[in-house]
Amino acid sequence: MSLLGIDIGGTKVAVRAESSAGASYDVSFRWPEGRPDDAPGEGFARDVAELSRRLAPAPGPGREPVTAVGVALPALLDAEGRVAAWPGRPSWEGARPLEALAGLFPRAGIVWADDGDLAALAEAEAAGCADLLYIGVGTGIGGGVICGGRPLPGPGVGSCEVGHVVVDHSGGQRCDCGRLGCVQALASGPATLRRAAELRGGPVEFAALRDGVAAGAPWAVGALEPAVRALAALVVSVAELTRPRLALIGGGFAAGVPDLVPRVEDELARLARPGMSVPVVRRAALGGLSSLSGAVALARRTVSRGDGADQRRESVMAGTESPSRSGGASAGS
Repeated sequence: MSLLGIDIGGTKVAVRAESSAGASYDVSFRWPEGRPDDAPGEGFARDVAELSRRLAPAPGPGREPVTAVGVALPALLDAEGRVAAWPGRPSWEGARPLEALAGLFPRAGIVWADDGDLAALAEAEAAGCADLLYIGVGTGIGGGVICGGRPLPGPGVGSCEVGHVVVDHSGGQRCDCGRLGCVQALASGPATLRRAAELRGGPVEFAALRDGVAAGAPWAVGALEPAVRALAALVVSVAELTRPRLALIGGGFAAGVPDLVPRVEDELARLARPGMSVPVVRRAALGGLSSLSGAVALARRTVSRGDGADQRRESVMAGTESPSRSGGASAGS
């Protein structure tokens, strides 16, 4: 018996396999580049083939059967399990990812949940905090709100789409969802890198941005500041509604820019109104692996319940099935 957790992101995927003997296997990789002449479904098929190839050394495939697969998924699925919309990976639109995974692991129970909810729950457990806001900064902005140990808004009614909270009403950047002013449009990794390229006058790689921020280069700091302001506005707005004790910032992009979290903390102090208690801002303990940790925990819980091979949307609140997700952004890939 082995468990598998898969965190599917717009640009990369992370996988963790755990065998019954205690062996573990972690791998992360970037999806293959899309091609302009791809036929419908061709990009998705190429991604599934790459996933299968990367999983070959894992403890389960070829060694012992995979019993359960937990999937952290940011895409919007319709009632039939098809990807209705996913700006982060448009080549997946119309595809059936859970069906594809069931083909790779025909004897396993396939369970999935919102990547932001899974990340928030994993971080809440790691922090020992029942009331927190988790924000994952990566290809998109995802996350979740934990109140009294459970994600909001509650079973069967979707997830907190923190990346699509509107924080800019000036008519600025357009989000992948089509709306103006979302946190994601200002604070995601690609948005910050685009600003850096504009300010520097040429293409900017992530490592150059990270080093530029650390050195105080005006173009790098100037590119990061709109993200800092957007994230602080998100934290203070959520705090007005739910009063979290902690605001944790994770995801791959945030984990790679050490200056981001302290800058958000400083901006949050500036935004706090008199008499308001703002949450403590910290780096997420699990870094860019929050959603993956949650996906493994989801698979483990499936085994403990004795579920057989099946495909279902898992309600991480109460252990019951819930409708397909109603919106999406990547939590940290």
